[in-house]
Amino acid sequence: MPQEHGARVEQHVVHHHEHEAAPDHEANGLRDNTSCDAHVRTPAHEARTGHEGHGGHGGHGGHGGHGGDHVAMFRRLFWLMLAVSVPTVLFSGMFADLLGYVVPAFPGAAAVSPLLGTVVYLWGGWPFLTGAVAEVRSGKPGMMLLIGMAITVAFLSSWGATLGLLSHDLDFWWELALLVVIMLLGHWLEMRSLAQTSSALDSLAALLPDEAEKVVGDEVIKVAPSDLTVGDVVAVRPGGRVPADGDVVEGGTDVDESMITGESRPVPRQSGDHVVAGTVATDNAIRIRVTAVGAETALAGIQRLVSEAQSSTTRAQLLADRAAAWLFWFALGAAVITVAVWSAVGSPSAAVIRAITVLVIACPHALGLAIPLVVSISTERAARAGVLVKDRGSLERMRTVDTVLFDKTGTLTKGEPVLRDVVAVERDEDQLIALAAAAETDSQHPLARAILRAAHERGLDVPHAADFQASTAVGVGATVDGHDVAVGGPNLLDERGLDPLERSAAWARDGAIVLHVLVDGEVAGAIALADEVRQESREAVEALHRSDVRVVMITGDAEAVARSVAADLGIDQVFAGVRPENKSEKVVQLQQQGRTVAMVGDGVNDAPALAQADVGVALGAGTDVAIASAGVILASDDPRSVLSVMELSRVGYRKMKQNLWWAAGYNIAAVPLAAGVLAPVGFVLPMEIGALLMSASTIVVAANAQLLRRMDLSPQAAVGAPRLVRPRPACCVAVGP
Repeated sequence: MPQEHGARVEQHVVHHHEHEAAPDHEANGLRDNTSCDAHVRTPAHEARTGHEGHGGHGGHGGHGGHGGDHVAMFRRLFWLMLAVSVPTVLFSGMFADLLGYVVPAFPGAAAVSPLLGTVVYLWGGWPFLTGAVAEVRSGKPGMMLLIGMAITVAFLSSWGATLGLLSHDLDFWWELALLVVIMLLGHWLEMRSLAQTSSALDSLAALLPDEAEKVVGDEVIKVAPSDLTVGDVVAVRPGGRVPADGDVVEGGTDVDESMITGESRPVPRQSGDHVVAGTVATDNAIRIRVTAVGAETALAGIQRLVSEAQSSTTRAQLLADRAAAWLFWFALGAAVITVAVWSAVGSPSAAVIRAITVLVIACPHALGLAIPLVVSISTERAARAGVLVKDRGSLERMRTVDTVLFDKTGTLTKGEPVLRDVVAVERDEDQLIALAAAAETDSQHPLARAILRAAHERGLDVPHAADFQASTAVGVGATVDGHDVAVGGPNLLDERGLDPLERSAAWARDGAIVLHVLVDGEVAGAIALADEVRQESREAVEALHRSDVRVVMITGDAEAVARSVAADLGIDQVFAGVRPENKSEKVVQLQQQGRTVAMVGDGVNDAPALAQADVGVALGAGTDVAIASAGVILASDDPRSVLSVMELSRVGYRKMKQNLWWAAGYNIAAVPLAAGVLAPVGFVLPMEIGALLMSASTIVVAANAQLLRRMDLSPQAAVGAPRLVRPRPACCVAVGP
C-alpha cells in the first residue's frame, strides 16, 4: 500500500465511471467468503476459552478438537448416562430409604445399582477422570480434580458398602449417578456456548481471486494466484480483485480498498500507482506488474498480524476453576483433619465414615452448573437480541472496558456518501441537483448513486440525458436538454481552466467530497457529499460517556474527514490516516496507557485490531474476517448494541458470582458439619440431609440464572437507562498521532 495514500485521500480527487458490463463475479474471483462451518482452533481460542489447561479442563475428554464435536459428545453422553442413571438411583437402597419406598425385589435386584453405577463411573465419568489426571500432572487442581475425587470416592466406598467391607451408610450409588449426570449437563451447556463459528485466516485468504489473468505476449492465460512471480504482468477486469501486490502499468481505475485500508470511497489508481492484493478495480480494466506475491503481500501481512494478536491474547482464568481449586483443598484438608480427630477420640471406623462422607458431600453439583448455566442463558438471550457471543472470555471482559475504539467507516457512519450541501449559480438548488443527476444517470459510481438518491428524495424530475461519457480521475459528462453538463472533481476544473467556487473550500476543509457542476463550460454550482453519520452513533457515544467510558475513533481517512465526524459525535480522541497494519499498534498504545479496550469494526482492515483488543466487537454486516477476529458479533450495524453487550457482561458476571457463592456456600457449611464439628453437642450431619441440601443449592443456582431471561438487551433500552457518573466537557477532541 502506498505511503502517499493519505495525501491522495485529502485531495478529494473525484472521478466518475461507468460499468462497462456487469462482471461475472465468480469469473472475477468475487465469491461469498462464508466460512462459518470452519472450526479451526487457533491459539487464541485455546487461551481465551481455557481449553488448554482451563484450570485443568484440558481433560474434558480432550477438548483439543472441534467445538462442534464436543457439543455432540457431551449431549450424547448426557442422555445415555441419564437413561442409565434412572434405574441406578431407583434401585439404590439409600435413595429408597430417603424417599420411603421399598426397592423392588427380584433375583439380581441388588446388583442393578452397583453394575449400572460402575457403567456411569467408567463411561460417563471418563471425561472428568482424564481431566483430573491432567490437573494432577499440571499441578493445578480445579473442577476436574474435584469432580474426579468425589466420584472416585463415591465409587470405591459404594463398592465397599455393597461387598460388606464398609458401612451401609457409604452406599452412594445414587449420589454418584446424579453427580455424573449433572456434571455432564453442565459441560454440554459449556461446550455449546464455546462452539466456534468461523476462521479469520480462511476469510482473509478468500479475498484473493480464484484465478489470475497473466499476460504472456499477446495472450492472456488464466493461472492460480499462487503461480504468479515477481515481474509478471496481470490483467484485472472491471469488478475483479487484484491477485497480488503490484504497480499499474496500463490503464486507470477507481480501486475499492475499503476491505484493506478502511478508506470510505474508491481511490484513483493510474499508471505508476501501487495496488494491493484483495482490492477491487471498480470501473475500468488495468494491467499491473507484480511486485510481491504470497507471504510478501500486504494481505499476508494482515494475516500474520491477526494470527500473532490472537496468539498473544492472555488466558482468562475462569471463576469456577478458582472456586473448585479452593474447594478441593478445603475438602481434602477437612477429610484429613476429620480422620485425625476421630481417630484421636478412639473411633477409627467413624473416622473412615466421616472422611468419606466429607469427600463425597463436597461434590460440586451446583458449582458444576453455576457458570455454564449463566453462560448458556446469557448467550442465548444475547442471540435473541442480535448479539452473538463467540468467546466467553470476551463477554466476561466487556464489563471492565473503559475505552471503546470505533472504526469510522461503516461503523459510526453508514459507509456510503450522501448529499450534505449544495450551492448554485444563476439556478436554484433543485435545478442544479436535477442536472447533475441526469448527467450521472448511467454511472454506477457510489457518488453518482448518492446524487441520484438525493434527487429522488427531493422528488425532482430528472431530465433525460444522452451521449454519456466517463473519464477516470476527471468526471462524467452528458447532453441534458441540449446543454453540455459535466460533473467532476478538481481535475475537471483544471482541465477546463476554471476556478472552484469559494464556498467549496470550507467543505473540503471539513472533509467533504466536492463536485462541481458545469453547464455549457461554465461553473453552475457545487455539491458537497460526505459519509453519513448514523444517528444511533450519537446516542451510543452519549451513553458511553454517561457510563464514564472513553470513546476513540480510528480511520484510514484523512484527518479533515476524521475531525469532522469526531466533532459531530463528540469523540474524545481520533486516530486518522491509520494504515491497516498500524491499527493494532494503536490498540496496543491505548492498552499501554492502562486502558481496557473494546474495538468495534467491520472490515478486513480492522481484523488485527479486533484480535489485539481486550474485546473485539464486529458488526455482522461486516466482512467474514472481521467477524472471525472478534469475540462478540453484532448481527445489526447499530453501534448502540455495544452498550447492550456491556450490560449483559455486568449482569452475567454478577450472576456468576452469586451462583458461585450459593454453590460454594453449601460446601463451606456442609463439609464441617459432615466432618462432625458439632459432634460434641450431639449433631452430625446425616448423608440424607446433605443430599437434600445439595439438591436445594442446585435449584437455587438454576433459578438465579433464569433471571437473566428478564433482561432487555435492545439497543434502545441500552441507551435509555444511562449510568450518570460524571459530567463531561462539551468539546475537546484529541487527535492521535
